[in-house]
Amino acid sequence: MTAGSLLASARATADASVVVARCDELATVSATPGHITRVYLSPEHARVNTIVARWMQDAGMTTWQDDAGNLHGSVPGATPDAPVLLIGSHLDTVVDAGRYDGVVGVLMGIAAVARLRDERGALPFGVQVIAFSDEEGTRFGKALLGSSAVAGVWDDAWWDLTDADGVTLRQAFTDFGLDPARVGDAAVDASRLVGYLEAHIEQGPYLEQADQALGVVTSIASARRFTVEAVGEARHAGGTPYERRHDALLAAAEAALAVERICRDAHHVGTVGTMTVEPGAVNVVPGLARFSVDLRGEFDEGRDRVWDELTRAFALIGERRGVSVEPTEVHRAPAVFCAPRLTAAVRAGIVATGERQPLELFSRAGHDAMSLGLVTDVAMLFLRNPDGISHHPDEFVSAADVALGLDALVTAVEHLAAGHQAPGRPIVDGPHGAAS
Repeated sequence: MTAGSLLASARATADASVVVARCDELATVSATPGHITRVYLSPEHARVNTIVARWMQDAGMTTWQDDAGNLHGSVPGATPDAPVLLIGSHLDTVVDAGRYDGVVGVLMGIAAVARLRDERGALPFGVQVIAFSDEEGTRFGKALLGSSAVAGVWDDAWWDLTDADGVTLRQAFTDFGLDPARVGDAAVDASRLVGYLEAHIEQGPYLEQADQALGVVTSIASARRFTVEAVGEARHAGGTPYERRHDALLAAAEAALAVERICRDAHHVGTVGTMTVEPGAVNVVPGLARFSVDLRGEFDEGRDRVWDELTRAFALIGERRGVSVEPTEVHRAPAVFCAPRLTAAVRAGIVATGERQPLELFSRAGHDAMSLGLVTDVAMLFLRNPDGISHHPDEFVSAADVALGLDALVTAVEHLAAGHQAPGRPIVDGPHGAAS
């Protein structure tokens, strides 16, 4: 056990037990019994919003659901015109998820607000906890829909996205009781923001390797996602010689291996996460294969250079096999760099738990902070996750580490309050989070 573990406050220890118990409770709200699956604009989405709103209200917060389905809980600052600090993460999940990804950050935000109200009273700024509704993009294939609405960067082209059942995003809004015409009303007033803080489990092994419970995030990965179609020719498996085959599956498989090889050599992260084949018969040469590519890097420029190399490799594979290999981009997010002012507050919070040299981490996973970074300063606190496994039922964070995280988060907010600028001076450094 680290020295920091021994210094977790008694209040944080008790609150951490509540946070973990609430993670367990929300894990029971799922579309798939025995697993955790909770997607955007589903009955499960509505149910968790209702449950978490009650917990926000118990913490003394005023709650509302915005016009994109995100849940908000707010406490005012010392004056009616006080600016607002946002704290948030998400409640939606991937299919067969773990119980902490996103959820623990929302619940820590609620616990931190309750503690600050009890121990300090009104701050020089209001605090608003946001439970985002679609960080993962599981249902419609487009991530960060909820936080994009809050950031005011909603794209009307998204209305035509469809889920696996052919339901459009527009129809899903209507079925959920939302008015698509009002989605713009979910946007926050960026001029009133102090910034945005997010606590999240680390989706990697680096904190565990360093034997540290908490880490400071320096930046969030630049990402692009693609759907790739390999179109060949379906022919009889027994009657077609190899020299006459245009096998779409083998072209796609070779392309997937090229993703791994090129990304490893370039120190980027590339993943082929899905692949489907048509006609899908045991005795037919595949005529069509579709696969996904998820590409991430620390900087936009490097990510784009790697993608250019991948497209050249795809073209050569297709030419050699007589198969067209055509990618379509479905998602792009710039790298987000955490603001020094907020990062210093997070670091001060970790140091206050007893960790003298907090580990600094580049987040290879995406987060709602990427959207908020387009309009305000952002910073993130990572919590240790044994073995770094996530998007899987085995992801984990201990109550002891949550207690330390709560101490660090509360201290970070107090640090910002102590350094808050006087009225009439700029409240934020500016939207430094987005990197072009």
